[in-house]
Amino acid sequence: MNPAFLPRALTAGLLALTALWTPARAETLDKISFGTNWVAEAEHGGFFQAVADGTYKKFGLDVTIVPGGPNTNNRILLIAGKLDFFMTANTLQSFDAVINKVPVVAIAAIFQKDPQVFLTHPEFKFSKIEDLKPLTLFVSKEGVASYYQWLKSEYGFSESKVKPYTFNSQPFIVNKQSAMQGYVTSEPYAVQKAAGFKPGVVLLADYGFNAYSTLIETRREVVDKKPDLVQRFVDASVIGWYNYLYRDNAAGNALIRKMNPEMTDELLAYSTAKMKEHGIVDSGDTLRDGIGAMTDARMASFFDKMVRAGVVRRDIDYRQAYTLRFVNKAVGVDLRPKN
Repeated sequence: MNPAFLPRALTAGLLALTALWTPARAETLDKISFGTNWVAEAEHGGFFQAVADGTYKKFGLDVTIVPGGPNTNNRILLIAGKLDFFMTANTLQSFDAVINKVPVVAIAAIFQKDPQVFLTHPEFKFSKIEDLKPLTLFVSKEGVASYYQWLKSEYGFSESKVKPYTFNSQPFIVNKQSAMQGYVTSEPYAVQKAAGFKPGVVLLADYGFNAYSTLIETRREVVDKKPDLVQRFVDASVIGWYNYLYRDNAAGNALIRKMNPEMTDELLAYSTAKMKEHGIVDSGDTLRDGIGAMTDARMASFFDKMVRAGVVRRDIDYRQAYTLRFVNKAVGVDLRPKN
């Protein structure tokens, strides 16, 4: 053996052993803040799941979820640069950003169906949406300004039948000739608990109200300067939603309960089941393109309906409200159950 080789061999061996004994340096994660538009609940489940089960970390992200609430405006914090991403309620808010020249853009649509419903009494015989016209309709101020204008233009509803909905179900419960707005994932459960009867449910999305809901928004500058970061956040969120809906979501639910102690296991299970039953998250285009899917045709269709309803102006460039750059890549579709 060449004597000159022996020190190099020993050195190489020592370096190899040192590498085995020395812990690997932790990967640096990109810190992300994501604001929701309400307190923690099952309707945000995929995001909490991605935090709790480590999905975001697998994508190199350290995500902090900042819950919304009645006295919190996380969208303002997004615009001000205090949050990186925000969960906006529906497509109309995205159109409103264009109208008001707010520099945010929708990058994914988690809910393919807006969960807006009317609840009816069990005795009410329903066959078509026009059957609701003779009833007293409890509708919020926001509802009158949005989806109810669509009901007027598409189906000939009248505001003369509308009474204010104050997020109190009692006026509906005591009036059998009435219907009440709500979300398919929550208000039917609350009414059944309060009144002891199972209400009928009319999901407006099944009758042509084709808004996207629970969209992920970010600032345009983030899209332009950090597209890789945006893509990783969208992809990890999508996988979080597949895991929440179709796999063990105990970790996600535990985090939801931790952040919202008033939440119950029963309501979490109910809301998740209704999202699956009605295809709120996973239906239509997502079956091929993956959760979060959006299409130009769908956006154009909803925009036209809102123009006809007088909710938005024809002259705005609604295409500035969203981008398809980060969706429709079939991310996570293999996680959907095959049966």
